[in-house]
Amino acid sequence: MGNLFRCYWLPALLSEELVEPDGPPVRLHLLSEKMLAFRDSNGRLGVIDEFCAHRGVSLWFGRNEEGGIRCPYHGWKYDVNGQCVDVPSEPEENGFCKKIKLKSYPLVERGGVIWIYMGPPELQPPLPEFEFATVPANQSFMSKRLQESNWLQGLEGGIDSSHVSWLHSGSLNSDPLFKGAKGNQYNANDKKPVFDVVDAEGGLFVGVRRNAEHDQYYWRITPWIMPCFTMVPPRGDHPVHGHFWVPVDDENNWTWSFDYHPNRPLTEHEVQAMKDGKGIHVKYVPGTYLPLQNKGNDYLMDRAAQKSGSTFSGIEGIGMQDASLQESMGAIQDRTRENLTSTDNGLIMARHRLIKAAKALAEKGERPPGTEPKVQRVRSVAILLKRDLSFKEAAGDALLAEPGKPHASV
Repeated sequence: MGNLFRCYWLPALLSEELVEPDGPPVRLHLLSEKMLAFRDSNGRLGVIDEFCAHRGVSLWFGRNEEGGIRCPYHGWKYDVNGQCVDVPSEPEENGFCKKIKLKSYPLVERGGVIWIYMGPPELQPPLPEFEFATVPANQSFMSKRLQESNWLQGLEGGIDSSHVSWLHSGSLNSDPLFKGAKGNQYNANDKKPVFDVVDAEGGLFVGVRRNAEHDQYYWRITPWIMPCFTMVPPRGDHPVHGHFWVPVDDENNWTWSFDYHPNRPLTEHEVQAMKDGKGIHVKYVPGTYLPLQNKGNDYLMDRAAQKSGSTFSGIEGIGMQDASLQESMGAIQDRTRENLTSTDNGLIMARHRLIKAAKALAEKGERPPGTEPKVQRVRSVAILLKRDLSFKEAAGDALLAEPGKPHASV
């Protein structure tokens, strides 16, 4: 599965983490590799092995200067491609430094995100085309947080629409990025959703229907694009949102959370709410991307709020309501103890697709689904449809991302 992840462009850092040329470098831990990212004197981005090739010192302690990172121990210097460009103790004419090169990976910046490709050069896909990354900057917002669980536990929560009627029931009508939508009423009134999951070229469309008036169903349709991208169906004219779950290692992941509106700038109120940890975002421990609510403080659970019903779980914030339960399963959930139902069809099919793709890559060298831009140009959908209609056909156009087209929402 690690090799499968390496076939994709993955979110690595927020652009805000590497703004200044010759600014402080940033440690980056992804797919069990420890790396160092920096922006050089000319503004070029680089990500290289964190440790100096001389005696293994962390280059995070180094000086970012004059086109490279210089190790503070003995002065060895590396450029953005990991090439050693100076070994002060060796005569320049002997060419020693030309023989030294640290591992490096391509980076690209778009949509407020610095993306990394960590796979074989011959399998490098086109640049990511998810809609949130291609709209004007004032229409999009991105955050990230560390989650102390395997990435798949986060993903499976992202394609499980049935929990919304329970876990988030106290927040739908109070959170500023959710409240006021007609769809909230359907979530509250029908707590027995029916799942209809269909294959998509890049993953799945997870359709979930609830009863509505006038011989209609209220459909919430979640796209999953392999390996770890999901979108949450929208509510009213609120921004559309979604996630990536990118493995740090087997037991931790970076959970990326985006909000965007396809045809208008985000308002100051919306952006401030996101920064304040509303919607799917979280509050941070100051100066970090670690959640303020975490295992160490029991997520600041409020039992009185839970009992009163203002929050069904007693935990504030939709993002942390999800994270707390996903972390509670343990770093890697023991799935042999599960008892799955029809509402778990989305995650069952996703597991099969992931396993199939990983085997095809390992055994046949087949490029996995989800790398092509055309399959990334999707939207989540909330829509009312007549009960005799198939959601994939009836909502087909609404599932396609097109510039300036309003999103289908209820």
